[in-house]
Amino acid sequence: MTGIVIAIVAYLVLMVGIGIYFNKKGDSSSEGFYLGGRKLGPLVAAMSAEASDMSSYLLMGLPGLAYISGVADVGWTIIGLALGTYLNWLLVAKKLRRYSAKVGAITVPEFFSKRYNDDKNILTCIAAIIIIVFFIPYTASGFKAVGTLFNTLFGVDYHAAMIVGAVIIVGYTILGGFLAVSTTDLIQSIVMTFALVVMVIYGIKSAGGIDVVIDNAKSLPGYLSLNETYDIATNSALNYGPITVLSTMAWGLGYFGMPHILLRFMAVRDENEIKISRRIASVWVVISMFVAMVIGIIGKALSSTGRIENFTTSSDAETIIIKLSQILAEHGFLISVIAGVVLAGILACTMSTADSQLLAAASGVSQNIMQDVFGIRLSERKAMITARLTVAVIAIISVFLAWNPDSSVFTIVSFAWAGFGGTFGPVMLFALFWKRSNFQGALAGMVSGGIVIFVWKYLVRPMGGIWNIYELLPAFLVASIFIVVVSLCTKAPDSLVTDVYDEMSKKN
Repeated sequence: MTGIVIAIVAYLVLMVGIGIYFNKKGDSSSEGFYLGGRKLGPLVAAMSAEASDMSSYLLMGLPGLAYISGVADVGWTIIGLALGTYLNWLLVAKKLRRYSAKVGAITVPEFFSKRYNDDKNILTCIAAIIIIVFFIPYTASGFKAVGTLFNTLFGVDYHAAMIVGAVIIVGYTILGGFLAVSTTDLIQSIVMTFALVVMVIYGIKSAGGIDVVIDNAKSLPGYLSLNETYDIATNSALNYGPITVLSTMAWGLGYFGMPHILLRFMAVRDENEIKISRRIASVWVVISMFVAMVIGIIGKALSSTGRIENFTTSSDAETIIIKLSQILAEHGFLISVIAGVVLAGILACTMSTADSQLLAAASGVSQNIMQDVFGIRLSERKAMITARLTVAVIAIISVFLAWNPDSSVFTIVSFAWAGFGGTFGPVMLFALFWKRSNFQGALAGMVSGGIVIFVWKYLVRPMGGIWNIYELLPAFLVASIFIVVVSLCTKAPDSLVTDVYDEMSKKN
C-alpha cells in the first residue's frame, strides 16, 4: 500500500501547488477568477470542459451500471452523451463565446439577463438559485466518491476521508480560481485516461483473457443486448423498449445547460480555435466512456471467476476500479505506485467536476445575487472574499448531503444533470438561435423546466410503466414549449435586443 499512498499524496500536493501558483500569478479581477480572462487555448478548453463533465460517474458510475445491468442502459447513455458533447461544441460554443464577450457577461446567469436586456436581473436571480440548488447535490456526489475511495481502500472512516477530500478541493479552487481549475482539469483528464487504459489491460489479464470476459457476458441473459437489459435479481433479461431508449439518450440534452461546461465556451481564447477543441473533446469522451463500460463488463467476469466479490447493488458495484487497483498493488512497490495513479484517477474525476461546480456556484452568489440582483457594490477584493466564502459554505452543505455512504453516485449525478439540462438547456438554445424569443419566454421556460424536474422525479416517474422516463426529457420539452408559446403571446423584444442578436448572427 506504500506505493498507493505515495502516488495519491503526490497527486494531491500537485493540485494544491497549482492553486498556489495561479493565486500568485493570476488575474485578481472577477473576470480573471471566473473566466481566466478568456484565455483558454484549444487543448485546455476541450479537456477541462470534458474532465469537469466526466465526474465520478466515469470511473465509478458507468462501470458500476454496466456491471449491474449490462450494455443497454450504459450504452444508450453513452450514445446520448456523445451526441450531446459534439452538438454542444458545434452549435453553442462559438456563438456563446462571441455573444457573452459582446454583452460583457462573465457568468451564465448574467448572460441570460444581458441577452434579454433584463434590467431587473430577474433571470440572473432565478438562474443563480438554480445553480446553487443543483450544484450542491452534484458536488455532494463527488465528495461521496472520495469518501468511498478511501474507506474501501484503506478502511479509514468514510466521513473523515470525505471531509479531507473536500478541504483539498476547496483549497485549490479558492486559491487559484478559473485558471487553476482549468489547468488541474487538464492534468486530471490525463490521469483519468491513464486509469482507464491500465484497468482495461490489467482487468482482462486478471480475468483470464478477452475470451473469458466475452463468454461470461454472453452467458448472462440480455447482458450484451441494446434492446434488452440484464436483471441481476432474477438472472433474466428484461425488455428495453424504444421509450426507454429515448429516455436514456436524453442524457445528451443536458449538455446545453451545464454551467461548468458553458463557462469553458465563454472563456475560450479565440473562437476560431473551437473546431480543434470540438474534435479533441468528442474523441476523448467517446473513447473514455466506452472504456468505462468495458471495465464494468470485465468486473462482472472477475466476479464470476472469484477474483473479486460478487456485487448486488449499484453502490457496491461502483467500487470495481478500487477493487482492481487493490489486486494490482499486490505485485510489488513499483506496480503499487501505478495502482496509486489509477486510484488518483477517481480523485481526478471527482475533483475536476467538484471544483468547476464550486466555482460556478460562487459566481452565482457573489456576482449574480449580491451584486447584480441586490445591487451590493463590492470591491474586487471583497467580491473575491465573498466568492471564496461561498465555495466553503456550499462545500460544507454538500458534505452533509453526502453523509450516507450507501448512496449511489450515478443516481445523484443523474438528478443534478437533469436539473441543469431541463432549466438552462432550452433557454440557452433559444437565446442563441431564435431572435423572437424574449424575456418572458426565457423566464417561463426556466421556471417550468425546474418545476417539471421535481414533479416528474418524485410524483410521475414512481408510477412506473410508460411514466418511467428520465425527468430531463419531459422537462426539456415542456420548457421549450413554454418558451415558444409565451414569447409569441407577449411583446416582441425591442431593438436593443434584436440589434445585438443580428450583429452576432451575421458573423461567421
